[in-house]
Amino acid sequence: MTSSKIRINIVVIAILAVIAILVCISVTMLFLHIYRERITPTPTEGMTIVNRTVVLLPYPKIRTNVISIEQALAYRRSIREYTSEPITLEQLSQLLWAAYGINEVRYGFKTCPSAGATYPLVIYVVVGEKTVLINRTAYLRAGIYKYDPYTHSLILVKEGDYRKELAKAALGQKWVEEAAIDIVIMAIYERTTRVYGERGIRYVHMEVGHAGQNIYLEATALGLGTVVVGAFYDDWVQKIVGASPNEKPLYIIPVGVPVKPYRITEEEIAKYIEEQRKAAGLIS
Repeated sequence: MTSSKIRINIVVIAILAVIAILVCISVTMLFLHIYRERITPTPTEGMTIVNRTVVLLPYPKIRTNVISIEQALAYRRSIREYTSEPITLEQLSQLLWAAYGINEVRYGFKTCPSAGATYPLVIYVVVGEKTVLINRTAYLRAGIYKYDPYTHSLILVKEGDYRKELAKAALGQKWVEEAAIDIVIMAIYERTTRVYGERGIRYVHMEVGHAGQNIYLEATALGLGTVVVGAFYDDWVQKIVGASPNEKPLYIIPVGVPVKPYRITEEEIAKYIEEQRKAAGLIS
């Protein structure tokens, strides 16, 4: 082979190598672009990200165009009958933030009071098949998720619709199965008892009551229905949600679109109080 042919072959090989490098760079950039599009929120997406194992929930909203706290208190009832309509991811976001989200950014304090800010509660969410709407055509994957209040995100624990099994663990209470979601609140007692001793057990129970009422009021403000459930087999619930051995279940809280929202007026309340005053001989 002549030296000129060798030089030509070397040039051709070099050109092909450059082309191959450019193709690799282009493909890499394309995948990086797709990846960034997948994980980087944009305003039009409402800052919501969903991937295989983590859901970055929409940022909590402090809304001013909703019912007042007095209306939420008046309309709060335990509701056990739900339609088959899904709730939205934004509604789920608001419920979790109301229950145990961050509302003080210097120390990371939460929406419900906690003895010594020990925060013993751990929150799981059981999501059914097509029961949480992300947008017009997409749903949150059915599964069990763990809520991280600091990143306001959900971590997928396991896939599948476990509402029916959870209802069995709750002594067959059908509203656990029929609700769009079930919020399961667990407690790690040691977080509080190591500071307050045995008295800390009481503080944990007080705290879960605060969180439960927060969910009630937020659900009412969102036009949803809920009820707290305390009758269930602890070990079975732990197994279903995939909880750690030191996470003890305290509440199952079904949430869904109510068949009939509860409503009452000021006049009805005033009339009831007046009748009670008359019956007690306080007024004539």
